[in-house]
Amino acid sequence: MNTNIVVIGCGISGIAAAHKLVSCGFSNVRILEASARSGGRIRTARLGNNVVEMGANWIHGPSEENPVFCLARKYGLLDPEALTPENQAMDIEEQPPWTPNVFCSSGRKLNAEDLYPAEELFAELLKECSEFHSQGGEPCASVGEFLRTEVQRRAAERWKDIDATTRSLRLCMISNLLKGECCVNGAHSMDEVGPGAYGLYKTLPGLDCTFPGGYEGLIKNMMSELPSGLVSYNRPVRCVHWSNSEKRENPIVVECDDGERIAADHVIVTVPLGYLKKHRSTLFRPPLPLHKLHSIQRLGFGTNNKIFVEFDSPWWDADCDSICLVWEDEDVLVDQVPDVQRPWIKKLFGFTVLKPTERYGHVLCGWIAGHESEYMETLSEQEVTQAITQLIRRFTGNPVITPRRILRSQWFHDPWTHGSYSYLGKGCSAQDLENMVEPLPTKGSQSQPLQVLFAGEATHPSFFSTVHGALLTGWREADRLISHYSSVGPSQPATSKL
Repeated sequence: MNTNIVVIGCGISGIAAAHKLVSCGFSNVRILEASARSGGRIRTARLGNNVVEMGANWIHGPSEENPVFCLARKYGLLDPEALTPENQAMDIEEQPPWTPNVFCSSGRKLNAEDLYPAEELFAELLKECSEFHSQGGEPCASVGEFLRTEVQRRAAERWKDIDATTRSLRLCMISNLLKGECCVNGAHSMDEVGPGAYGLYKTLPGLDCTFPGGYEGLIKNMMSELPSGLVSYNRPVRCVHWSNSEKRENPIVVECDDGERIAADHVIVTVPLGYLKKHRSTLFRPPLPLHKLHSIQRLGFGTNNKIFVEFDSPWWDADCDSICLVWEDEDVLVDQVPDVQRPWIKKLFGFTVLKPTERYGHVLCGWIAGHESEYMETLSEQEVTQAITQLIRRFTGNPVITPRRILRSQWFHDPWTHGSYSYLGKGCSAQDLENMVEPLPTKGSQSQPLQVLFAGEATHPSFFSTVHGALLTGWREADRLISHYSSVGPSQPATSKL
């Protein structure tokens, strides 16, 4: 079929859309990619001899319902354990708890079990948050406000008989969990996350797993199945000129930064929401309809960065999966501070341990979200190393621990992403996600339908912020065009698809 289709962005949703269109006989498909590489926010790098993920890390819910898992299995990219029926059947709710080591700011290792009540309370409150949307009401303005209010209320009630020091430490642990939740959501503060929409996110069964050879292996395999020359790299798009009036031949012109103008019948836009937020007023002519613009503004898109730190020998237990850093002055439940620059390192809630040790040696991955994370990106590698070294020495009480090397991600200052992934901001609803998905021109227009289509993780109604969400949206928009052409032949009137 010689319909001209341009896909903007060569991340996994753009690749998925092109892949499906090409396999269904569309021969004039072209991907325009602003950067010099494929994969978007899937980006594998090296730290010494180790393969590390600068972007997407896990397959969330590796089971039959997850297309990323099915593709990874087909391409032979996973460890045998990830493929076991037990692994695929495991419900996240009942997953074996990660074994944490907990250190506090006075340089002591704490007994993790003493802090279980804090974790239980926090988990209970998050579960309640996820149920607001089905109950049809928002008890407060944000998830952060609900968590803080309820933690104080329930802690005062439940822990009134325990000593002040333990109670204070539990509240400090909840501050740590709040920072961790900022990383999960990719938000600066949970005060920016909408309580009504929080529960729209859905999990799949299966114990999260990683790619031993790197997530980019998935991209390489998918790319190898596309015709060569289909992607134009270093080709940013300045503007998509579409038509809101009566039909005309090739209603769309895609204008590139280098001046090239490409005529198209359909354009699938897969750019990250961060990029869309920044360029929403110039990327489309005529401009996007107001309801679509408002949804782009309401949806959240924040920064979650990683700092990989390699050591000569471990200072954590052999069975440890994660390390929590609890500040003893944070019993007032803080996930944001007025001046992010001075104490930016306090936003780093802890580390995950890269396993297995035989593969990675002694490498930790630190997690930091929000404005502090954005500020961290502006520092030199030496300054970040110094801050991490001081932090670890302070919390372990060991003045000689010294990292061998570090590597950090810098997603906020990446001009093509402006952050990490989407979350549902205050005032968001399922309608905003529907508005994101809606093609241009909108229903009722007399001009050629399906000129501009939208894909990417921020357009999935329940798997936003995930790779499988991004992949499914690429397929969804390809299917929209495939079904359009199977019901409307080039020269005959519409016929039933049945």
